[in-house]
Amino acid sequence: MTTAPTVEQLAPTRTAKVLKASLKHIITFGLIIFVWEILGRTGQLNRLILPWPSLIGAQLLDLFFISGKIYFHFFTTLAEAVIGFFIGVSIGISLAVGAAFSPRFRRYIAPYAVVFNVTPGIAVAPMIIAWFGFGWSSKIALAALVCFFPPFVNTLTALMRTDEDATDLFRSLGASKREYFWKLQLPNAIPLIFAGLKLALTGALLGTIVAEFFSASAGVGILMQRFAFALQIDGSFATLLTMSAMGLMLFTLMEVLDYRLVFWKRDSRMDSVSKKRAARWRSRHGAIEVS
Repeated sequence: MTTAPTVEQLAPTRTAKVLKASLKHIITFGLIIFVWEILGRTGQLNRLILPWPSLIGAQLLDLFFISGKIYFHFFTTLAEAVIGFFIGVSIGISLAVGAAFSPRFRRYIAPYAVVFNVTPGIAVAPMIIAWFGFGWSSKIALAALVCFFPPFVNTLTALMRTDEDATDLFRSLGASKREYFWKLQLPNAIPLIFAGLKLALTGALLGTIVAEFFSASAGVGILMQRFAFALQIDGSFATLLTMSAMGLMLFTLMEVLDYRLVFWKRDSRMDSVSKKRAARWRSRHGAIEVS
């Protein structure tokens, strides 16, 4: 008679599979970089079109460790994107909550939200720069405009989705509308809201960089443009990698917040949080003696 493997027995197997898959990706990436470098050094590639990795690496080294000029531009773009993100998300979620509770308000606001979404941000960038000027304000405004729609539509969709059994239970217990919203409707909506926030965060970064391409004195967008105008394509590639690193950093931060806050959607996190709360409750109230 055979017995099923335990979790402890399966853990090394899973770890080995993850390490094996990671090793394959690393080897593949290394081969691509190696072939790319060889093609460049043998004159098969034009450095004005596709510079090879060593040239891009030299520019990254200069930007981050020798001249250090990337930091001012990096944090300028990061600040503009984050501020625009919070403004756009605040407006989007607020309008979505109002639309969820008022059908009349929803009928009026939904068409305008769709219009904002289908209008390309790059098309309105010149007007936004004319309205808000050449400083931070225009970049923040475009970032807020671009990232407004995902939180709005995700929050509205999530709040309109109801669990009939849970709703009947809350009504039978005499829950008020406020209790129903905070203890059932909002917790059920948070996972979908976080999905909208992830899209909005990348959209805010995109809107900020687009605005910097049009007019800016600082930011990774204008830095990349300066490299391109000077035909330093390796510098443009290095700046592009910096943009990607910034987007990855922001997205990872949102993933961590999602993992930490929406714990009830993951069994492992649910068990961990339940044990911590039970231990905290026992430390405050003492163990209950059962006779």
